[in-house]
Amino acid sequence: MGKLQREGIWNTFISYAGIGVGYVNTVLLFPNFLEEEEVGLTRLLISLALMYAQFSALGFNSMSARYFPYFRDKTKAHNGFLFLLLLIPIFGFAVITALFLLTKPLVVEAYQDSSQLLLDFYYYIIPLAFFTLLLNLLTSYLRSLYKTIVSSFVQDFLLKVLTSVLILVYSLGWMSFHQFVMFYIGIHSVVLLVLVLYTMWLQQLFLKPSWAALRVMPLRELLHYGFFTFLGTISTTIITTIDQFMIGSYSLSDNGVYTTAFFMTTAIMIPAKSVLKIAYPQVADYWKDKDMEGISKLYKQITLVNLILGLLLSIGIWANIDNLFSFMPEPYRAGKYVVLFMSVARLVDLATGINGIILATSDKYRWDLVFNVVLAVLTVWTNYYFIPIYGINGAAFASMLSYASINLARLFFLQFLYGMQPFALSSLLIAVIASAALGASYLLPYLGNVYLDMLVRSAMITTIYGSLTIGLKVFPEMNAWFLVNLKRLMPRK
Repeated sequence: MGKLQREGIWNTFISYAGIGVGYVNTVLLFPNFLEEEEVGLTRLLISLALMYAQFSALGFNSMSARYFPYFRDKTKAHNGFLFLLLLIPIFGFAVITALFLLTKPLVVEAYQDSSQLLLDFYYYIIPLAFFTLLLNLLTSYLRSLYKTIVSSFVQDFLLKVLTSVLILVYSLGWMSFHQFVMFYIGIHSVVLLVLVLYTMWLQQLFLKPSWAALRVMPLRELLHYGFFTFLGTISTTIITTIDQFMIGSYSLSDNGVYTTAFFMTTAIMIPAKSVLKIAYPQVADYWKDKDMEGISKLYKQITLVNLILGLLLSIGIWANIDNLFSFMPEPYRAGKYVVLFMSVARLVDLATGINGIILATSDKYRWDLVFNVVLAVLTVWTNYYFIPIYGINGAAFASMLSYASINLARLFFLQFLYGMQPFALSSLLIAVIASAALGASYLLPYLGNVYLDMLVRSAMITTIYGSLTIGLKVFPEMNAWFLVNLKRLMPRK
């Protein structure tokens, strides 16, 4: 098993453990111990901090994956790469902070009637954004070193466990909501500290400035690439957050319902996120070596793996959708079709594989910017049109429509440029298997107990889906891996 597969499997395991904790937080703790408006606030704070951090980074997150192979030399402290990676974004953070303070009157005007609670915590966004920025940069650096497991652990698992503990403490009445938000921001500094200590343990925390960085790669080229990826990153951030901003301007309570339903679909993307953490630098190395065959093979493999796991998760979520909402207060049921539309949007994203990464790390990276800008414009327009008419369902439908349109366009563009596309007959076969498994679950009547029904229904879907996938040899490499591990588990005679 290669390094990519090992890292991907560990990242997937950690991510699923984290998604389990995340579901406890989202389905059980947040809705039952916080008001809908308070839930909406916590989610909006995270989204605002993410956008703040992305503006500050000036595209240097992506720069790490593309250019680190040229700097890599541990004996020379990687030629001062980490210092350069942090320096420009910190300068960007100072500029964005000044703009953030100057534009507060505009934010007050937009949110004072519908979301006063956000204005009460306006300045808390600054430290949260700073922790998010450093966490993203350090994660990007570790990913370039092919060290992704610990960063996955702290972000996908540890952060959620600490959040669970915080909500439980809050539920006991030991702190006010104001103190809860302070600690909620504080735990982001804890996970950042863990990554810093891990990087030190690896003996890779090289913060000393070095002119060697400018000899390896001209600063002008780095800034030029950073500028284009910055525009692309901002477009991506707008795509992933504009719905929350627009819903939040109407009602923080609606944002609480929407983001809760939205989160319920994040499990679908876990396989992709886990593999892409290590695939990004792998694709960059393939481009450096001009290995088109390697890129094409990776493109097909990752797409099929993502579809196999993503379809299983999506049909599992939809088959249990009423069971999941039964754990939450009644108003949250308004998010049912948000789950449906966002599930389809995420499956389209999975089905198009790593086309965005292939473009972003190629010499055609400017085209990735074009696609992201078009997608951002399309997302803003569709949200602007559908949210006033259909509310949170309109926001989810807008996302589905936008993602489907742009991902298909990007897929055809890659096929035109490089003659590569990610699909095969096995892609259609796994879709048929998923439909059969979901259809079979509808034949099972409700069993009278929510826990029993979820257990039996999920087991039924997994058994049918897994048996057909392995039996029909949809992905032979997965069959081989399954047999090897089955032999390990069997007792030796």
